[in-house]
Amino acid sequence: MSTTLDAAVPLRTRRPSPLWLVLIATALPMFMATLDNLVMTNALPVLHSEFGASVEELQWFMNAYTLAFASTILMAVALGDRFGRRTLFVIGIVVFTLSSALAALATDPTQLIAARAAQGFGAAAIMPLSLTLLAGAVPLARRPLAIGIWGGVAGLGVATGPLIGGAVIEGWAWQAIFWINVPVGVVSIALALAALPNSFGARLRADVVGLVLSGVGLLGVVYGIVRGNDAGWSSVEVLGSLIAGGALLLAFVAWESRTSAPLLPLRLFRDRSFTVANLAGFGFSFGAFGSIFILIQFLQVVQGASPLDAAVQTSPWTLAPMIVAPLAGVFAGRLGTRTLIVAGLLALSGALFWLTQLLEPGTEYSAFIAPFIIAGIGMGLVFAPSATAVLATMAPDDHAKASGTNSMLREVGVALGIAVSTAVFTGAGGALTPTEYGVGAQPAVVVGAAVLLVSGLIAMLLPAGRATAPAPASADAAVESIVDEEEREPELAR
Repeated sequence: MSTTLDAAVPLRTRRPSPLWLVLIATALPMFMATLDNLVMTNALPVLHSEFGASVEELQWFMNAYTLAFASTILMAVALGDRFGRRTLFVIGIVVFTLSSALAALATDPTQLIAARAAQGFGAAAIMPLSLTLLAGAVPLARRPLAIGIWGGVAGLGVATGPLIGGAVIEGWAWQAIFWINVPVGVVSIALALAALPNSFGARLRADVVGLVLSGVGLLGVVYGIVRGNDAGWSSVEVLGSLIAGGALLLAFVAWESRTSAPLLPLRLFRDRSFTVANLAGFGFSFGAFGSIFILIQFLQVVQGASPLDAAVQTSPWTLAPMIVAPLAGVFAGRLGTRTLIVAGLLALSGALFWLTQLLEPGTEYSAFIAPFIIAGIGMGLVFAPSATAVLATMAPDDHAKASGTNSMLREVGVALGIAVSTAVFTGAGGALTPTEYGVGAQPAVVVGAAVLLVSGLIAMLLPAGRATAPAPASADAAVESIVDEEEREPELAR
């Protein structure tokens, strides 16, 4: 039988695992999936040369992953609620591990794109259930710290993706960036089975209609954007894709409002913290990752850096979230999630506007260091507080759906950010040559910076998000609060 308590805390018949083991079991596979969002960025120029891949195919190496992830993540959450969250979590790790091996064995762009899509399907089960399993296995008093560490590991995945990718490509070959997932996946499966309880949520029927409408609709929109410059924005191919994709997404919303077991419960959006946090998260992913896709190639194509050199040069940006995100998670209750998220988005936007002035062939690397650091601090301030804001006022039974929705919108933001940034890049006359790359890169990054600025303004509508639970009046009350903390729902200020 499934109850709210089942969804919120470990089963009582199972001895709780130590906090450190729960963190490793949930964060390691999440790190692996997060890493693969950006691990390919430094490989793109190499794949362009080795496969003769076009700019459009380079986008699909990234977007096949993010679209597969975004279109199936809510179904994975629903199946996790029905058949066991740990069960689906482990299945996701298995799929991700096997598809990583297939990606390493790819011999042409089509095979690699297909393998990347399969990786996305696996990641769809890993990412949201990772946070849900963590929140359910950690006492309430230690949950902010645990989520902060979880956010730091997510930031580490983003941080070390380009760095690990660059080092592996230069030391071995591009295939090795996928082979390294195989042993990590095997270890992750063992850890999940040993350390995590198999909690359940509401056992509802699968919303297959919603899955098809949302997945095909997203694919249509992104395909139209990707093909716009080559096929022509007024062509039947592009207009048809955009109109059909938009119509399917509207049909998805209509269907979700009337079906008894929706893939995406629209009632969640009645909560202000949830809605605003998701809007800001979408804009964050759109602006940040679309710009990273453009900027990291600039260092190789224009300035002649090797994959490893480019990764090291961007490390002031990519490594900062590893330090900042855990601190932001710890201090979110004191400073408020709104303050941290707004500051992070505005800092990242300002750093990108600054970087647009530096995208010239003769710019010295030292000029990039300060905006890279500011951008990294901004990203770190957003990661953990966003996860906290999304779950702040959600009932425990809704944690998986809420986390899944947030992850879905973030991945849609990544896919659309890369597609739009590349469309602006090519539309402005950019090309993968030292003399023409900067021509398209500057307006593309401006678009990302502008989206982040708007997202920062939207985030001002968030509740303050400061913890308001009063301190216990006595030592006995303190002990009682610790004993009972797993039975209480989190209380954050609105």
